[in-house]
Amino acid sequence: MNTKPSQHNVIYYNSLTDDIVKSKQQDFTLPSDYQIIKRTPLNYLMRFLATGFAYLFTYGGMHVKVIGRDKLFKYKHQGYFVYANHTQMVNDVFMPLTLFGWKDYYAIANQANWGIPIIGKILLPYGGLPVGKNIKQAIHLLKAVNTLIKENAHIIIYPEAHVWPYYTDIRPFPATSFNFPVQTTKPSFVMTTTYQKRKFSKRPRITVYIDGPFFPDTSLPKKLQQKKLHDQIFTQLKNRSKLSNCEYYRYQQRKIGGQK
Repeated sequence: MNTKPSQHNVIYYNSLTDDIVKSKQQDFTLPSDYQIIKRTPLNYLMRFLATGFAYLFTYGGMHVKVIGRDKLFKYKHQGYFVYANHTQMVNDVFMPLTLFGWKDYYAIANQANWGIPIIGKILLPYGGLPVGKNIKQAIHLLKAVNTLIKENAHIIIYPEAHVWPYYTDIRPFPATSFNFPVQTTKPSFVMTTTYQKRKFSKRPRITVYIDGPFFPDTSLPKKLQQKKLHDQIFTQLKNRSKLSNCEYYRYQQRKIGGQK
């Protein structure tokens, strides 16, 4: 890395699966009969308004540069999945609306996000797909994903699960994250957020790379399809993450016993 953050910008963690950013309603749970897919005029209105904000915030406020969006054009009218590293609390919610179609974009997210005042109460009900906390909810999610993919939706998955702000590496995630593209035999893309040093600002420049598509190898059993797809996408994320050349936060693992 070219720059080192001050001690005030150090974030301590116990394991790579820690939830660094927690909300006041971290244990928020949706009812079992929660309607995932909403077909109302309000749905389209909220998506339209959110997309307008997304363009202003992502490109006007955050000055994000996206490289490789042309790879999506051929699949504009097909269903697909997108796997991304999770390093921005707000931009990761809004930016996909500008890339994957404001009518077609959905995101799989933990139920705790529905407890967040604005994003969870106003936006997620119209584009969020909640991860199930029990078998019934898991089946409900799988049925919703199958329905949406048949309707050519574009579904983004953050397989690291928890947001680590400005983290410049890729955290491990399970091969089970690739059950959806294997079950539906649909392509997957990779979206990697990277960070570069600026001359006149401590906050780094954000460059996002789109790569793919990656397809399940249907000659293999499904478990091996998941593993192969996992390895391909994890490698692509790791390779792109190396294009980060500065740290806004330095992540440091606590010593045994929880001491810094």
